[in-house]
Amino acid sequence: MRMDRERDAAGPLVRGFGPAGFKVDAPDGTMGVYPALLLTATRADSWTPPSLESLDEAALLPLLGEPIEFVLLGTGATLRRPPRTLIAALEARGIGLEPMDSRAAARAWGVLRAEARRVAAALYPLEV
Repeated sequence: MRMDRERDAAGPLVRGFGPAGFKVDAPDGTMGVYPALLLTATRADSWTPPSLESLDEAALLPLLGEPIEFVLLGTGATLRRPPRTLIAALEARGIGLEPMDSRAAARAWGVLRAEARRVAAALYPLEV
């Protein structure tokens, strides 16, 4: 699926996704494809996520160094619930967690960045 750039959103944006991964348009004009991805307002990083059942705060540390309101968690092809311990750890930092399937999270990323929301995203691969 191809996605158009949302208004004038700052930072990396997901331009599309498919079996190979997420196509990301970086602020410097380069484009990359990532099977799994961590996104902040300033960067897009390849990610080798643990199983969702093992996901913990340590796996998301690269996102937590920036001031964010919440993390969009793309759980793959379908919505799956993250561990309660992760939710509690993020809540203790004052950060919310919004799980959804990875396609929805990629679309939400562009909309929220266009609104200049302080958000980060962790996207699991669409196919395993």
